[in-house]
Amino acid sequence: MSDPYGDIDFDEITENTGLAPDEIKCLKVCFDLFDTKKVEFLSADDLGEIMRAMGFRPTEEELKELLLEIDEDGSGEIEFGEFSQLCATFLVEDPDMETMKRELKDAFRIYDKEGLGYITTETLRGLIGELLAPLTEEELEGILEELDEDGSGSMDFDEFCEMMMTKSDGD
Repeated sequence: MSDPYGDIDFDEITENTGLAPDEIKCLKVCFDLFDTKKVEFLSADDLGEIMRAMGFRPTEEELKELLLEIDEDGSGEIEFGEFSQLCATFLVEDPDMETMKRELKDAFRIYDKEGLGYITTETLRGLIGELLAPLTEEELEGILEELDEDGSGSMDFDEFCEMMMTKSDGD
């Protein structure tokens, strides 16, 4: 069987994208899966669907910009090299604040079951107990007190965002 990676110029792709050879191989597998007609390119029309299938969430606007950037020859065909560059921009890019806020809002809605605009301390207790298990009752109470700064017994979206965004600072 021929080497499925035989026609890939790893050096050139690594130079253009900063991706490691094993990441490039992984993308090649994805590329081949989407290249159902085996024509060695993907249609620009399928780009949104492909990106979403890979777990990226580009907006329509981002997709248009990406296409202009990636499909340099304007052919409407995305060859493997172009596909690698495209994925690399998503793999290395830190999510912007808008995206993070959107994702946090989705997460918030999951816990704000009644759609009241806040999460009760009881719901939070269960959530934190799960996330940070095992915790003693005292530790859990301490965390809840710290989070519920205004003592309202609930957490609104802004407080939730603050909690989710500060926990990774390692303080």
